[in-house]
Amino acid sequence: MRLSRFFIDAPLSLGQHELPEAQAHYIGRVLRHSVGDAVQLFDGSGQEYLGELIEVGKKNVRVELREAFAGQAESPLRVHLGQGLSRGERMDWAIQKATELGASEITPIVSERCEVRLKDERADKRMAHWRQVAISACEQCGRSVLPVLNAPVTLVEWLESCEAQLKLVLHPVAEPLTSHDKPASLAFLIGPEGGLSNAEVEQAKGAGFHAARLGPRVLRTETAPVVALSVAQQLWGDF
Repeated sequence: MRLSRFFIDAPLSLGQHELPEAQAHYIGRVLRHSVGDAVQLFDGSGQEYLGELIEVGKKNVRVELREAFAGQAESPLRVHLGQGLSRGERMDWAIQKATELGASEITPIVSERCEVRLKDERADKRMAHWRQVAISACEQCGRSVLPVLNAPVTLVEWLESCEAQLKLVLHPVAEPLTSHDKPASLAFLIGPEGGLSNAEVEQAKGAGFHAARLGPRVLRTETAPVVALSVAQQLWGDF
């Protein structure tokens, strides 16, 4: 039986802990774990903890953590993904897969052809949802550190603030990734469902980005980060 692994949004240490209500409900009521079951917890610090459930109630779950060890090492290639804001499941997919593929930072980008506009309360709800998508991806893939998930910003704001040794904007007419030397840090700019306009691509180039292509086919906005991160990790990361 696979060992259940959960992210806890609070500092962990050896000893007894009462789990937050959301995790307690999921462990006790949804997964129907019982006293004596083994669990593995992580708090995003890079440490992992093995323990045993010592109390499982309707609203509370307590665990005793008995072993701490270093978690999965992060990729030596730090990747900041600037992902064009897209609808519903497409954005969820991009964040989920970017997390699984080792992106260290993700920023939703509001660009000219975005069909989604988020404001105030709706933006807060989407941020909470996306964070949970990233957490679930980390729980599944074994990452011990969550990627930084930034609030949506305009393309201009992101271009001005983005820092990386190699900055790439995906574009069908450009040089392949293999034409670049190995960087220590990398930024990818990927357009929304309608793509980036020619003016936006030129704007990115003016901010130090190089146009790069992944192959002869035009990829969907949710497919592009999967391919881009996979190729980058194969060339310069931990694949």
